[in-house]
Amino acid sequence: MHWRELLFANWPLPPETVAAHLPDALDLDTYDGDAWLSVVPFTNAAVRPRGVPERFGVDLPELNLRTYVDVDGTPSVYFFSLDAEGIAGVLGARLFHHLPYYYARITHESRGHRNRFVNHRRHPGARPADFRASYEPADGEVETGPGTLADFVTERYRFYTEAPDGSVRYSNVSHDRWPLSPADVTIEENSLFRANGFADPESEPVHFYSPGVRIAASASRQR
Repeated sequence: MHWRELLFANWPLPPETVAAHLPDALDLDTYDGDAWLSVVPFTNAAVRPRGVPERFGVDLPELNLRTYVDVDGTPSVYFFSLDAEGIAGVLGARLFHHLPYYYARITHESRGHRNRFVNHRRHPGARPADFRASYEPADGEVETGPGTLADFVTERYRFYTEAPDGSVRYSNVSHDRWPLSPADVTIEENSLFRANGFADPESEPVHFYSPGVRIAASASRQR
């Protein structure tokens, strides 16, 4: 996989607010005493099984809502939801990887440096989830390295989800460090929080932009 043209839109919340939505088996991870919810739009480019040439991959725009957990000393991501184009891919991710994917109509267009991302969830029986935003890299530098917020939300190599049967699943991922810059962002609509049982945060988000990295993920395992 090659995740491209990402926005990391990160909101601080009280830890108890986010912890109440996690499976009991997972421990919330915090930064400066806060839990963090991140909305991450991007395009998953050249998606394909291992060993299949890149030219046979497909580009699928995606949108996820995530938080951060620490499990047995391993900093990890927990996905509340993932919206994606492509019915076959969504069904495959749900069936074989136990991921909370939802079918959505998504457009992700890049004009110059500006990205336009529009998500409208159309998954049968699912709560509505709409997201409309534009974003681009901004001038300046992002402080990175151990102990920074950028490192906290991006340098994680395992993700967890809760399967429909209530079991907790995880996959390991490998990727280079994320190249990051500040982001100029306009969010016009965002109902992802409400779709996942959260009130809209009153806090101000911190935004990072990345042109992307290549990612490989292991098979899903039960914890």
